[in-house]
Parts: sequence; structure tokens; C-alpha cells
Amino acid sequence: MTKGKKVLVGMSGGVDSTVSAILLQKEGYEVEGVYMKLHHKEGYHEENFAKVERVGEYLGIKVHFLDLSSAFKEEVYDYFIESYKAGLTPNPCVMCNRTIKFGKLVEFADSIGAEYIATGHYINSDGTFIYMGKDPNKDQSYFLCEVKKEVIPRLLFPLGDWVKEDVKAYAADIGVLQDIAVQKESSEICFVENTYEEVLARHMDIDMPGETVDTEGNVVGTHKGYMHYTIGKRRGFFVNGAHDPHFVLAIKPEQNQIVVGTKEKLEAHEFEIKQVNLFEEREEFDCMVKVRYRTKAVPCHVKLEGERGRVTLREPVFGLAHGQIAALYDGNRLIGGGVIC
Repeated sequence: MTKGKKVLVGMSGGVDSTVSAILLQKEGYEVEGVYMKLHHKEGYHEENFAKVERVGEYLGIKVHFLDLSSAFKEEVYDYFIESYKAGLTPNPCVMCNRTIKFGKLVEFADSIGAEYIATGHYINSDGTFIYMGKDPNKDQSYFLCEVKKEVIPRLLFPLGDWVKEDVKAYAADIGVLQDIAVQKESSEICFVENTYEEVLARHMDIDMPGETVDTEGNVVGTHKGYMHYTIGKRRGFFVNGAHDPHFVLAIKPEQNQIVVGTKEKLEAHEFEIKQVNLFEEREEFDCMVKVRYRTKAVPCHVKLEGERGRVTLREPVFGLAHGQIAALYDGNRLIGGGVIC
């Protein structure tokens, strides 16, 4: 790493970004922090920015408050709402990383003359590629599969070789940071407090009883409104006379129908991806794929044509959801990804 260069650290007021800023300063970087306001949750930003300011004071660094709420609404929040409206299962964190955290934040870094951007993600990078973090329970490389490859040389991830317990212990040893070390972890989707349905209900009527159908299109029961369901869900709908558990196989928003069936019908052997984003030139290749963040990677064959591609699985997966993200790996190296369609 090049020492003495300016790095802009995205700081949330949490332990991961706090320790990242400390480690970079110890390595000799000129550190500045930035808190990104992404949404309008009452009291949320004031409390978190106060923590960022306290860390800034402790380190003797400048911290910025950057209001990106308009861009976030347009690029991430509206995408989240519209995807569910269309019967899809979105991944707002992946889109936020592409357009906001490693998009708008890069523009802000340019405006203050910062060569590097750092975050508290549990990820590794060698300046050319992104790799899985050391802590298998915290690895967040999946969420960066849609990041533009041009920004990778500027990204620093100080926690790539750390495990979460050691990060908390490190912060707990620093007096002014002890409360940050033990605070509750933030939710996965920053603007979802309890459930995604609560967010959707602010924008539309989600309680619209409709028909539950089988794979042949026969009406077999009822449900409470298609937006309550994602692929693989097995509760909250009624199937007449069912003896075996039934799962949501597909969502038909235009008809306000959900298609249900037994677990074996959730099995997928191939799928298509769009908005393909790769960190190196490839057209046809074997690799590993993760179809959701908390699933294991499985071997597959990928054939690409432009920004679309077909993924043929060597092992089947269950509960494949349109709109979700497929992240592609070569061992522990992230190749890129695409949107399942």
C-alpha cells in the first residue's frame, strides 16, 4: 500500500468503519471520514453522525456529512419499491454499492483530492480484483459484484483479514470507543426497520386478497396479496386440502396470483442473468455462483452474450428468485455478477 496518500473512509458510526479508519491512520494514510445520509429515518442520522464526530475528534481527522438521500431514493429506494411491485426480489445493497457507496462516494473523494476510498466491508482486494474476506460469516464480497471495475484500484478494505470478534475486541480496548464496540449491529437493509412489507405499505395497498394457483394454472387456494411473498416462502397462504408443505414458486403481479408447489418444484438447474458486470473479459467459462448472499456457492457453466448470459448449474439450487443477484467466483476471487431474470 502507498503511504501518505489521502483516503476517504465511509463512516457509519459503527465499529467496523471506526476500526477501519484507525487502522488506515496507523498505516500512515492521511484519513478523512464521511458520513452518508441515505434516507430520512427520524433521529437516525443525528445519533450516528455524533459518533462519527467523536471518532474524528479522537483521531484528529476531518469528518464530512454528505447528504446523498436524493440519489439514494432514485437509485436504490425506488428500485426496491418498483421491483416488489413487479413481483421481483430486489437486492438494494448491491445497487447501493454500485451507484452510491462506490459511485457517488468516489465523486466526492475526487472533489476533496482523495486517491482512495475505504469502507468497513469484510472483503479483500489487491487493487485489481476483489476477494472474499477471511471471516466466512461476515464476508461481503457478494454485495460488490456489480461495482464498476474502474473503481477497484482505488478501494481499500482494512478488515479483509479480520474476524468480527477481533474487531470488537480491538475497539473495546480504546476507552472512547467502548460503547461503539458493544452496540447492536445495524440491519442488513438500512431503511428497513422490521419487515420489507412495512416499507411497501407506505407506497401502495399490499393487502389485496388473490388466488393461489398450481403450476397448471388451477386455482387451489387464496393469499393475502402478492407483495407479501417471495420465492420459496411456505407460509401465509392457503392451499385447499394440501397434505405436503407448499412453497411459492412464482409471482404473477398482473393477476395478483402466486404459483405454489411442493419443494422439489423449487429446484432450478439453469437460469439467465442480465446487467452482467465482469471484472475481466470472459465469454464462456466454468466458475462458482452464489444466487443469494446466505447460500453456498455451487459450480456452474456461464455463457455470455453482451450484457446477458445463461448459467447452467452443476448442482441444483432451491428458491431461485428473479431480481436477485448471482455473484460469480473463481475460488475466492469475485469475477462479477448479474441480475437473475
